[in-house]
Parts: sequence; structure tokens; C-alpha cells
Amino acid sequence: MHQQLPGATLPAAGASDIETVAHNNFLAARAAGIDEARARAWLDRCLAAIASRAPALAARAEAGRVRRCHGDLHLGNLVLMEDRPVPFDALEFDERLATIDTGYDLAFLLMDLDRRVARPAANRVLNRYVARSGDSGLVAGLPPWLSLRAMIRAHVAARRGDAAEAATYLAAAEAYLAPAPPVLVAIGGLQGTGKSTLARALAPALGAAPGALVLRSDEIRKFMAGVPPETRLPADAYAPARSAAVYAELYARAAEAMAAGHAVIADMVFLDPAERRAVQSASGAARFVGLWLEAPLAVLEARLASRTGDASDADAAVLRATAARDPGPITWQRIDASNADAMVQAARAVMGA
Repeated sequence: MHQQLPGATLPAAGASDIETVAHNNFLAARAAGIDEARARAWLDRCLAAIASRAPALAARAEAGRVRRCHGDLHLGNLVLMEDRPVPFDALEFDERLATIDTGYDLAFLLMDLDRRVARPAANRVLNRYVARSGDSGLVAGLPPWLSLRAMIRAHVAARRGDAAEAATYLAAAEAYLAPAPPVLVAIGGLQGTGKSTLARALAPALGAAPGALVLRSDEIRKFMAGVPPETRLPADAYAPARSAAVYAELYARAAEAMAAGHAVIADMVFLDPAERRAVQSASGAARFVGLWLEAPLAVLEARLASRTGDASDADAAVLRATAARDPGPITWQRIDASNADAMVQAARAVMGA
């Protein structure tokens, strides 16, 4: 939906526009009977979060991320039609309210999934969206965006007399602004070891809501080639120069997200020691955890043979060729990936979760 939207016809929105939205939601919350002291404290923290992200928000506006969006993209405005989620009832009464950053539009859905379903659902949608759009930079705006969307829900609930729901969403609006130290987790190992399975299991619990940004080299390669993640690529898409460009993009995205304070999981084979050093450098001064998955070759071959609809194009021949190469000294935490459940438990133990 976002990729098909026309560009904004109004002046590009920036931090000042979202500040106005925050002020208006404070006024609405106060008018709805929400405790004024809490609402005022929320406003101050929200404005501080917006101000700290002003350069990133301005850059997104200049890059064309501000469009005439849906504007009210929560679960109540989505219907499953012929097995596809279809949005309806877009915000139509105010062009400026609907002319917003696409990340802020998505944030209503992420917040609603986080509160009404579960954080893993919100995290999966975030990462699927990024894989298809390439817009990993949206994580910079998530704390104030998610908080604003929760505050909207809070004062709407208060206005209709549902004090319990209003209290729940007010607490969520406050929690989304709480600082969460970022961490970069790199998951390496041969094809079929379960790197993506582990990334999806770990991501929801890492860092700020709705969990870690998962950067998978297979998905980035497909995005850079201009195709959906599940589309197979020809052999020349894996030429050394093109692979180097994919890896550089992954490191750059990881560094950008970490600098914005958002946790990252980097999912790649990481066979070359230089690649492992490069991804660790992307963490800056923040915490870095390297996980190296291992399993018998026969297990990996069986997993690859059973794959369907996956972003990876690797087959048994690719696996054997990779396994024949020397990865150099592995200093990352080695984890037996023969059993997926045990692998996840071992990784969580390493993470201290």
C-alpha cells in the first residue's frame, strides 16, 4: 500500500508537525478526563523524544517518506478478504493529519498488534515490512510514534467511558518512551542451521518495542535486486562484488539502527572473519553478542531440501561448497543447532534472557 501511494502534496512534514500532533493529543487526553499530571509528563517526554530524532525525521521527509497515507491503520480498519488483509476507512476529513511519515502510519498497526495480540506479531510485521520496503530507518521514529498511537487509543477509550482500557493504553504510551539500551546480536553459521528461526525467536524480547530489527542478508539481496524476498535469483546475483554490496548494506543499516537506539539482529553466514569484525564494528559502543550455529551436514541438507517459500536460494550444493571453506577462528558463542527448541533455549541463556 505504501509503495503505491503518491508523494505528499502538502509541504513535507517534519518534527514540528509531529510535535503539533503530540500537543493536540495532550489536549484531547485532558479533555477526556485523563489525569492531567500524567498527561503533561507524557507530553514532555514525547516532545523530548521527537526533538532528539528531529534530524532523522527531517531526512525521512526529504527522502519522500512523507506521503498521503491511510492515517488510521489499526486492526479495526483491516478486514481479511480472500486471504489478504485489506485496509479500509482511511482518514479522509483532514489532509494534513493523513499526510504523514509512512513509518508513523505503520506504527498504529504495530502498536495495536503489540497490545491486542502479542509483541512477536508486531515484531514479525515490522520485519516483514522492512524486508519488502527496505525502510529500516523507520525504527528511529518508533518510540514517539508508538507512544502517540497508544495515547490516541487512551483518550478515545476515556471519552467513551472505558476507564480500564484508557489506563492500559496510557501505561503503554508511557512505556514506549522508556529508554531501552540497544544490543546487536549477530547470528552466523552454515546454511540451514536455523539462523532465521533463531532471529525470529529472539527479536521480540530485545530492545525497544516492538523488538529487534532483523537484518537478513538474503532479504537485503532480494530487495537490492528489486524482487520480493521469495523470488529466486540467478547465480550472477551471488557474484563476489554483489555479495560485498549486500554485506555493506547490512552493516550500514545495522549501524544506523544502533545509532538510533534500536536493537538489531544480523542474520548472515558470516564465514569470513572480516565479515564478523565488520558487523561487530556496527554495534559501536553498545553491547555485541555473536552466536555461531552448528549442526551435522546431513541435518542441514535435509532442512534445505524441505524449504519452501524462503528468501534463501541455497541448496545442498551451495551448502557443501560453503562447508568446505575455512571460517578461521570462531570466537563467537558456539551453539548446537541440531534441535531448534534447544537452540533457542541455549541462545537465550547466552543472552541472559
